[in-house]
Amino acid sequence: MEDEVDRLVAAWRRERPDLDVEPLEVLSRVSRLARHLDRARRLAFSEHQLEPWEFDVLTALRRAGTPYQLSPGQLLTQTLVTSGTMTNRIDRLAKKGLVERLPDPSDRRGVLVRLTDTGRDRADQALAGLLEQERAILAELSRAQRAELAGLLRQLTAPFDNIPG
Repeated sequence: MEDEVDRLVAAWRRERPDLDVEPLEVLSRVSRLARHLDRARRLAFSEHQLEPWEFDVLTALRRAGTPYQLSPGQLLTQTLVTSGTMTNRIDRLAKKGLVERLPDPSDRRGVLVRLTDTGRDRADQALAGLLEQERAILAELSRAQRAELAGLLRQLTAPFDNIPG
């Protein structure tokens, strides 16, 4: 089975035989797959009236477990955005009734962001929709192939996930 990356690589080998274009065979496919996954994510989230960034914040809170709350700093760490961006996102989610701000009992100046019942329901429904989309993307692979691919991708992503700061 040939794909667009095979045609791209063949063209580069013809035009630039002096270059080793082998990385394109893997990383161009990862890039193309990321675009397809982004479309599937947006579709799954839009069916639940959520933007991808809203899903990221809501599910970070949902994964925290009962009482589904984190400090803004913890949310920053999990979503990889600036503090100004996170403040804006929390404000927007609070206006929609998906999160609420509460005083932090361990820090009089601090706040905690808690998922509301509506936010929890929306996050749960969107996650189920996302998993349905992702299962469809992976349908051509056996369970063993999915496990192998996950392991190989983990080898590539782990160094980025473990960079200090």
